[in-house]
Amino acid sequence: MALVAPAVLIALFVVGGGIGFSLVQSLGLLPLVGEASLSLDAYLANGDDLVRGIGLSLAIATASTALSCIIGLTAALVITQGRSTGRLVAGLSAFTIPIPHLVGAASVGLLLSDAGIIPRILGIPGTEWPDIVGGSWWIAVVLEYTWKESAFVALVVAGVLASRVARYDETAALLGASRARRLRHVVIPLARPAVIVSAIIIFVYTLGSYEVAWLLGRPYPEPLPVLAFRLFTSITLTARPEAAAVAVVTTLISLAVVALGMAALRRTPLWK
Repeated sequence: MALVAPAVLIALFVVGGGIGFSLVQSLGLLPLVGEASLSLDAYLANGDDLVRGIGLSLAIATASTALSCIIGLTAALVITQGRSTGRLVAGLSAFTIPIPHLVGAASVGLLLSDAGIIPRILGIPGTEWPDIVGGSWWIAVVLEYTWKESAFVALVVAGVLASRVARYDETAALLGASRARRLRHVVIPLARPAVIVSAIIIFVYTLGSYEVAWLLGRPYPEPLPVLAFRLFTSITLTARPEAAAVAVVTTLISLAVVALGMAALRRTPLWK
């Protein structure tokens, strides 16, 4: 504990200081212009956009997290089989991890836009191609997050299963359990804590990520990070507290999700 204390203290100072500064600024106590006064004006100034942004951000994060966990868990099961297909999936997952989300978003846009590479290869006119990029359902944004984060889930879960599943699976097989029953009663419970932790990380990241939604999404409504960035870079100095208010709301939602995830993790039998 003493060895990691300096790093933890530095991280708490940086993160806590940033959150505290945003909170104070959002409450009107650190204005760039004018006198300081405690108020909630920054939260109410963009009330409708803030509510829409919360709903949109939660929808994107939930869909991305669910798809990433399902695909990642499936890939982890393939990896742990130890066959050539598993090694191929592990290699593709490891190759995906270092690619920045910005590069991934640009690639998805080049591939799936109405003038992208795939519709040209298929010979489909842009007017007949579905609105995957910039459409009303934010499909491209969810696809990019799913592609990247499912590889993360696959490697995390595969690492856990590789060290624990073999002996339990073999014991269950010797006792006469079928493959389906071993998957349900042995493999999935062993993988559950890793999946929950991965889901927490993915949800919080996608909730606060800016570049993918900005590149591949619609101009309006805006997810919370896009709304915060637009307000922060506005030429109107009074918009800076409004950006801080959006950031504080995003942080509170993230902390709530982390608390719910940790509560679910504590209820997992293998975690106790």
